Amino acid sequence: MNVAPVGGTAVQDHVALAEIELCGELIIAASAVSEGRLSVDRIDEVLRVAEASPSSASRGDPIPGGPEGDRD
Repeated sequence: MNVAPVGGTAVQDHVALAEIELCGELIIAASAVSEGRLSVDRIDEVLRVAEASPSSASRGDPIPGGPEGDRD
């Protein structure tokens, strides 16, 4: 059996930790909804989409992979 050394060799993936935190926030928000599904606006609010890319939000760029993102 291999045991990690006491000095610690743990690696933290900050991107993965941030994604896990956002997933948790979505789960909490979804559990608070009485209607069944979160609205797109509420999902954006929970994921802080406007904070992440204010320039694209103000330009109205479509979300990649979203319903408008497939138009060419």
